[in-house]
Amino acid sequence: MIDSHCHLADETFAQDLPDVVARARAAGLERVLVVLEAGNDQEAAQAARLQLLWPAVRFSIGIHPHNAGTYGTNPGKVAEVVRAQVKRTPAARAVGEIGLDYHYDYSPRDVQAVVFRSQVRVAQELGLPVVIHTREADQDTLRILREDRTSLRGVLHCFSGTPELARAGLDLGLHVSVAGIITFPRAGELRDVIKLVPLDRLLVETDSPFLAPIPHRGKRNEPAFVTHVAAMVAQIHDLDTAEVARRTTENFHTLFRP
Repeated sequence: MIDSHCHLADETFAQDLPDVVARARAAGLERVLVVLEAGNDQEAAQAARLQLLWPAVRFSIGIHPHNAGTYGTNPGKVAEVVRAQVKRTPAARAVGEIGLDYHYDYSPRDVQAVVFRSQVRVAQELGLPVVIHTREADQDTLRILREDRTSLRGVLHCFSGTPELARAGLDLGLHVSVAGIITFPRAGELRDVIKLVPLDRLLVETDSPFLAPIPHRGKRNEPAFVTHVAAMVAQIHDLDTAEVARRTTENFHTLFRP
């Protein structure tokens, strides 16, 4: 099994990173995809430490919409920072997480769009998939992704959206990744949406340290807990968890070519 999106380079894991890795491997995880904020020296240092502990780990590098304001409307600077860090990170396999967030609006929306668009173009230039964050911004997110879809590959990460967003993403050739939200008691509508997503386009993730699944709700999330996400996907698709683990692992390899 693979946790297709986690934040193990976050300082939350600094003190017990070896134990977190050990629990993940004991839970049967082949690897994880760790998301790094481009230009963040602390995360880069912890990523290097992590790779020594677990050589199979892979990385996605990008500028989150929350931090887009740092770059103003300078797409050249965005591209330079992301491209440079990807090229000096041999285990980098994606650009992300990138996108739009109109819920918090920590960065101006026009700046978010410039930064997002620039990174989509970098991903296409480098032949890498994109890891998409979209919150209360679906139409603008889709509009930017549709601008040049000829070589677009990627995933709608931590999916919690509508059937319309799922269908649009699938039509663009994207994968859909589900996190611990899918296990929450009030997530019935989300489970109904995920039932519509073909199994060959699904990924599972934790988005740790956030969004711990039932039965760990309220605790710090970690990659080992992705097994609970897979178990819920198995229930939704009327399969056993081992089959979901196998299929989502195949999907990860197809998308990220680790």
